[in-house]
Amino acid sequence: MNVQAYLAFSGDCLKALNFYADCFDAEIVNKQTYEESKMDIPESYRHQLQHAELKGKGIKLMAYDAAPDTPLNNGNKIHMAIDMDQREKAKELFRKLSDGGQVNHNFVEKEWGAMYGRCTDKFGIHWMVNCDL
Repeated sequence: MNVQAYLAFSGDCLKALNFYADCFDAEIVNKQTYEESKMDIPESYRHQLQHAELKGKGIKLMAYDAAPDTPLNNGNKIHMAIDMDQREKAKELFRKLSDGGQVNHNFVEKEWGAMYGRCTDKFGIHWMVNCDL
């Protein structure tokens, strides 16, 4: 069994995946636009991503641009959680993810013996970065 996140965006999926590819040293694969789709999508939206995947060492995400008539709401019921084992790399990843977004909890040493921080990136995705000491 493999459980993974499938992220939805409102027209900026490729921009977000490029951002994550840089943060995680990953690659965008399997990009499919709405061009070939038989869905009722406005012509101006057909170049958007109907499906894409981000793959790298330790990461695999799927993502798409939701159809224009699909309402998306930013919520806080889910966070992407990252466990790391190198403090400096974790600190740098947290900095990259929070750049242009919002730090919700500074990346600091916590009572459970780890460095931890929580942020919302510039695309509205929530992240928790944890690094055991």
